[in-house]
Amino acid sequence: MSEDEMQDVLGDLRVGELITYSNAVGLLATMLPFVHRSQPGNLGALHGHLARNNEQWKHQPHNEAMVILRGPDAYVSPGWYESKQTHGRVVPTWDYITMHVYGDVIIHDEADYVRWVVTELTEKHEARQASPWSVNDAPEDFITGQLRAIVGIEIQITRIFAKAKASQNRPPADIAGVVSGLRTSGEQLMADEVERRTPR
Repeated sequence: MSEDEMQDVLGDLRVGELITYSNAVGLLATMLPFVHRSQPGNLGALHGHLARNNEQWKHQPHNEAMVILRGPDAYVSPGWYESKQTHGRVVPTWDYITMHVYGDVIIHDEADYVRWVVTELTEKHEARQASPWSVNDAPEDFITGQLRAIVGIEIQITRIFAKAKASQNRPPADIAGVVSGLRTSGEQLMADEVERRTPR
């Protein structure tokens, strides 16, 4: 996956699986909404928040974390390949887009940061709504109480492992069959990815 493609995934980021490890409790994972913010000269950072009663932030305040970001994925039937008719040496597989983002964890328990990250996430996802809701639409005392129940988390990105498996290894006729099969199965997003990555 190219640098531009990785930036596109980060820009379109909705949720990720935060995975951390500590000697006290071992592996922990939480699905969280994140927003990516670029920083000059590095890979930027992911910003989100955890419930205050979530043990993960208490056991993993300073070590490396991994966030798994998933794009579209879909089952690929060997029956879609033209090669099945030619020689039959085909098997099922799975196409997918995924990124493993690694970084250093910073816990933010400052009210300003927590409000900022909630506002950023809200504005990002409410932008798709016909009448976007704003944090300021709710009573201030209610919002203040809600913010006390969470802590902010920042993942300063140190490296990214990204992979796009989109039938690139198949001959053109097989790829065309995969695109058609995916669309017939209702897997439009994965079909778009396979089509976009088809060697020209």
